[in-house]
Amino acid sequence: MAPPKATINDEHSAPDLEIAGSQLKIHPSGFTGGPEAQHEQITERNLVSHMARFRENPLDFLREVSLYMSGTGWRAYDDPIGQPVFYPGFSERMKSSILSSTMLQEKVRELASGRLTVEEKEGLIAINEGKTVDEKRARRRHDIESSLWEVVNTMMDNMICKMESKTFIRTAYYMCTQLLTRAYHQGIHVSSEEVLRLRSVAEAAAKKKQSIVFLPCHKSHVDYVSLQIICYRLGIGLPIIVAGDNLNIPVLGPFLQHAGAMWIRRSFGNDPLYQTVVQAYIDTLLQEGFNFECFIEGGRSRTGKLLSPKFGILNFIVDSVLSGRVEDTIICPVSTQYDKVIETESYISELLGQPKQKENLADFISSSSVLSLKLGRVDIRFHEPWSLREFLGQQITRLNMADLKPNEKLAQAERGRILRTLGYRVLSEINDVSVMMPTALVGTVLLTLRGRGVGKAELVRRLDWLCGRVRAKGGRVAHFYRSPTETVVDRALDVLGPKLVGTIAGLAEPTYYAVDRFQLSFYRNMLIHLFITEALVSVAMYTKIKQGGGPTNQRIEYEALKNQVFFLSQLFRGEFIFPPEGLTTNLEKTLQGLVDDNVIHITRDGSGTPQYVELSEAERLCGRENYDFYCFLIWPFIEASWLCAVSLLGLTPSLDGPKENWVDVKKAQDSAQLLGKTLYHQGDLSYFEAVNKETLKNSYQRFEEEGIILVAKVKDSKAGPTLKLAPEWAPKRDPNTGKVLPHGRLWDFTELIAQSRREGKNRRDGATVSSRVLTMSDIVGRQLFYNATAPEAADVSSKQMRRKAIGTDSKL
Repeated sequence: MAPPKATINDEHSAPDLEIAGSQLKIHPSGFTGGPEAQHEQITERNLVSHMARFRENPLDFLREVSLYMSGTGWRAYDDPIGQPVFYPGFSERMKSSILSSTMLQEKVRELASGRLTVEEKEGLIAINEGKTVDEKRARRRHDIESSLWEVVNTMMDNMICKMESKTFIRTAYYMCTQLLTRAYHQGIHVSSEEVLRLRSVAEAAAKKKQSIVFLPCHKSHVDYVSLQIICYRLGIGLPIIVAGDNLNIPVLGPFLQHAGAMWIRRSFGNDPLYQTVVQAYIDTLLQEGFNFECFIEGGRSRTGKLLSPKFGILNFIVDSVLSGRVEDTIICPVSTQYDKVIETESYISELLGQPKQKENLADFISSSSVLSLKLGRVDIRFHEPWSLREFLGQQITRLNMADLKPNEKLAQAERGRILRTLGYRVLSEINDVSVMMPTALVGTVLLTLRGRGVGKAELVRRLDWLCGRVRAKGGRVAHFYRSPTETVVDRALDVLGPKLVGTIAGLAEPTYYAVDRFQLSFYRNMLIHLFITEALVSVAMYTKIKQGGGPTNQRIEYEALKNQVFFLSQLFRGEFIFPPEGLTTNLEKTLQGLVDDNVIHITRDGSGTPQYVELSEAERLCGRENYDFYCFLIWPFIEASWLCAVSLLGLTPSLDGPKENWVDVKKAQDSAQLLGKTLYHQGDLSYFEAVNKETLKNSYQRFEEEGIILVAKVKDSKAGPTLKLAPEWAPKRDPNTGKVLPHGRLWDFTELIAQSRREGKNRRDGATVSSRVLTMSDIVGRQLFYNATAPEAADVSSKQMRRKAIGTDSKL
């Protein structure tokens, strides 16, 4: 009998859920992962079934529409778990509750008093004949308060969700499911263990009149649609979704508002009344026990990996509980993963410097011809929910503030620490339950192999290896009905399409190569968090390995390795979500894991203290393919940080110019991107991904925290923040030539990053590299300064600068 084909499904976890009609059925899991014993059989089931289409089967289509419109069976959504929604008068009831908020009433009185005081000082309150001063003040106060309440009413009309019709929500569910099953033809997948647990938590919360606050990651507009569909399908009260008012556009805006969206401004500015209305609304929702959803990252991730947490809405939720206005609420982190994200092409345009397009209905519906796409599947996983009250109690105890009274406010610093801990805990738990999709696995393998392309057999072999590493790290791997790995690879390649992965025909075996590495990196970044510590250790070792020579010459002293790993960890602390155990513990665990995997060897002294770290003999014999994998994961980010540091060298004040060179932050980042594109095409930058706008932005943020650059922000100004090099970091210029000298604190910092950069392929290395890069950085920096002082000439001189950068006088 022939041996079975290799598969990536040898281990299985908790079963999936099939919802057929009103019946809930248990099936084996939609992912494999973890070291524990797992189920033997796999029968994948989809949460949503394919829907009839009019052209293919008009009778079934009309029958299906009739069932949805009449609310037959589960489609009626008659008795969801949670508080009553979708009835006439729901919006007016919410408004009344918000208006009765003591906090809001006090804020209106406070603002009215403040305005009244200003008018009195300016002599604007005249005493009419027959009226006393007190009467005039009372009348004016009443007028001001009435005006403020009118403003509040307008704010509420624009803000609050208007879930008032079951017929509407049934129609919306049908339409959205039609769209999703056409675009994501392999459906929406969940784990039965997780959704049954969620139903149980929802039932308990409903009895206590507590809200479940869903905190999903955010990669696509599909995120909130798919979560609403799941809650509807499971009979759980639909969450009210916090959404930016940039989506409140004609037709789409009212539709989403009636389906559960609450609109908030992208920036509150200096508007205390608006802030209080938002707080009062969130208080009301949580007091009444309505489920709630907001995205922990704020906006959508354009890079594929999790962004740093945003604390705006979290701050409101925490304040509701800390103040005692809300007894407790339940936190539920949610991971949403895609085979392919609809918006990636627009993301790449933005990351390469194109302005973000304003939202409009046509683009929203027809993104890349959404109705005809075959984008694979969506996997949604729910972390075990937990009590926010208990979490806050633990944090307050840790801060030695256990005697804090219910109405006593935390100091700003303590509150900030609690919010950061909360945000990063949620992100860590999202990573814990995330499922690695086949497209992410294939994309990662293609971007972490040397050479122009990879054969089918090698691609399958490396995918099997990667799946094993993901599971060993506690991650989860999506599967397809226990299909052979080769079949899974074919399906992933089919979803990615020829614009991302090309095929070379007419060879001894099918050979694949990355066509669009920039866009493919989005999918690689979905799993980079699993291996970030191994990647940092590997590029720290690379500082010696790249020197070549024999094994002895490539070994690195343990202390040198530790110092470089700690430096890089600090450099990327705003870029990646690290394991919570701390740097020292993470390093020890990572080194031991690499030893166990036979990637590295550690030489210890008689007391067991590490002395040297080097590649193992087995890793050398296999062409260091596993070690290289970890390096390839992190090298684009090393390049981006190096590029950012190099761009700062160009901000060195000129000899004959002003010493205070403040420039617009956004323009400085745009100049860094222009510098990166130039260096890439001239051979001094290995990865085009390094010009990624989001990564450069994160590097600038990190350099600000380090004190390398100083950032000035003008409150209540439309002008953006400006920056300059901190004086102690600024390099010197040659007094004779005016050139930036490759010395000083910033140069040493740049060189420390450069030690872990990839050498060789696609980059010209040599003695002239520092002078070439410094010269180009200086050219870009001078242009930036010129634009800042003479903006009216910016367009013409920018063209001149670019001609000089590419070494031609031809017109652009």
